[in-house]
Amino acid sequence: MRPLELVLLPGGVALGAVGVWMMLPGAPAERRAPGILLAVAGAALVAAGLPGLGDPLTSALFFVLCGVTLLGAAGTLAFRSPVYAALSFGLSLLGTAGLLFLQGTQFLGVATVVVYAGAILVTFLFVLMLAEPRGRATYDRVGFGPGMAVLCGALLVATLIPTLASMGRKPEGLLRPPPPADARRQGVLASQHVKQLGNELFGRHLVAIQGAGVLLLAALVGAAVLVGQGRTRLPAPRAGQPAQSPGPNQPRPSQGSDIHG
Repeated sequence: MRPLELVLLPGGVALGAVGVWMMLPGAPAERRAPGILLAVAGAALVAAGLPGLGDPLTSALFFVLCGVTLLGAAGTLAFRSPVYAALSFGLSLLGTAGLLFLQGTQFLGVATVVVYAGAILVTFLFVLMLAEPRGRATYDRVGFGPGMAVLCGALLVATLIPTLASMGRKPEGLLRPPPPADARRQGVLASQHVKQLGNELFGRHLVAIQGAGVLLLAALVGAAVLVGQGRTRLPAPRAGQPAQSPGPNQPRPSQGSDIHG
């Protein structure tokens, strides 16, 4: 790595980590605007330290898609509302799909949006089902380890960026010449490429894929059971009998059940 990159890349990662930490939910409102500026400055320093892709138009499109991806990821961490966080995650997925399209992997780009769109819906359902509506649970009021999460993310980015910077200067790295036409026809541009991928996933890895689906379904059913136990209501009293008060081990009815029309 060049001496300038030794300053730009670590400095950009550090500024970005501090900016993300200042934008996390629970931080004071006056720290969010400086956090955004620090995160943008860090991303600009990292972009300045990375090698170009040769073609100016390709480089510009690459950095625009990277900016969209990073913006969506930062919004996922910074927004308090789970709805806005899910939408930001979707924006990050669109940027990732654009990067995959830029590399010529159209199927992976489409699969990223289609598959993870369903994952967003399932995750959002988990959030709504397991969150306490009154905010009495500890995990709804206190976020554990935001600093540690930012530190781990910064370390992960710091380990990936030098690898990308070094690959861009190797003949077999990012700047390698296009493969021969025969190799392209046998690779991702072949008409049977998606079919081969499907045979691989649902052939050798059929048990793993079906097992993941069963585990996700079991987790969703378990979440529904847990929420149903917490919202169990007392049976309605019969005519002429006073209403029973809940015992110490019985859940109390929700607030909506105490309002009579």
